[in-house]
Amino acid sequence: MESLRIIETWPVPTAAAAVVRADGTLAGTYGPLSQRFPLASVTKPLAAYAALVAYEEGAVELDEPAGPPGATVRHLLAHTSGLAFDEQRAMAQPGDRRLYSNAGFEVLGDHIAKQSGIPFADYVRQAVFEPLGMASSTLEGSPAKDGVSTVEDLARFAAELQAPQLIHPATAAEATHVQYPGLKGVLPAYGHQNPNDWGLGFEIRGAKSPHWTGSSSSPRTYGHFGQSGTFLWVDPDAGVACVVLTDRAFGPWAAEVWPAFTDAVLAEFTRR
Repeated sequence: MESLRIIETWPVPTAAAAVVRADGTLAGTYGPLSQRFPLASVTKPLAAYAALVAYEEGAVELDEPAGPPGATVRHLLAHTSGLAFDEQRAMAQPGDRRLYSNAGFEVLGDHIAKQSGIPFADYVRQAVFEPLGMASSTLEGSPAKDGVSTVEDLARFAAELQAPQLIHPATAAEATHVQYPGLKGVLPAYGHQNPNDWGLGFEIRGAKSPHWTGSSSSPRTYGHFGQSGTFLWVDPDAGVACVVLTDRAFGPWAAEVWPAFTDAVLAEFTRR
């Protein structure tokens, strides 16, 4: 895809990308597809998917207690447990606000490890990485931010998201639809959003502005970006997903170039 060459103008040392059709095939690639990059918060969708497998395997229930009093697995996945960003301190009642929380995902990982008897990094590997052939992917610490992967592997995950095989399509649909609609909150690096829509581990674009996806991205677009200069989005209306990994931390450069890049990818894909 010619639109991927826009990456050559980005102020980054290294970048890799893939555009994945709804049938799982690659529409285009750019850069070193097998190079491992730190994912930062793009780790969260992978951890969330493992949690959904745990739910379907009966290790946990989405609405069972987990985290601070009154919170559940669902609250943790949807950033509505009330936990602070990076510490296990309750700042709101569960379900009242959308408080983006790394701590919540760490509590989630500990909860699943306890309920399943399997360390969470191993659970993610067995539930997600190995079945999808993501041989270069690892979770090396926090379920919120310490994943390492390649574009090659994440393209496999993007294919799974668009045509689920590891979980029931109904579970995948619930995970990518808004949980606790109408909640306000801060989207990291983009400020207050009203509403600040999230699914179960996936951020949902909705009507957010500003946003890291494109102006032409459908409201149903879901995914995640990471502070390591990474993102993955799926636009179900367009029938396409995109993965981009870089080795430059997120900053004003990314906020400037990512939306235009996404619009160019969508425009080229829909013309085909």
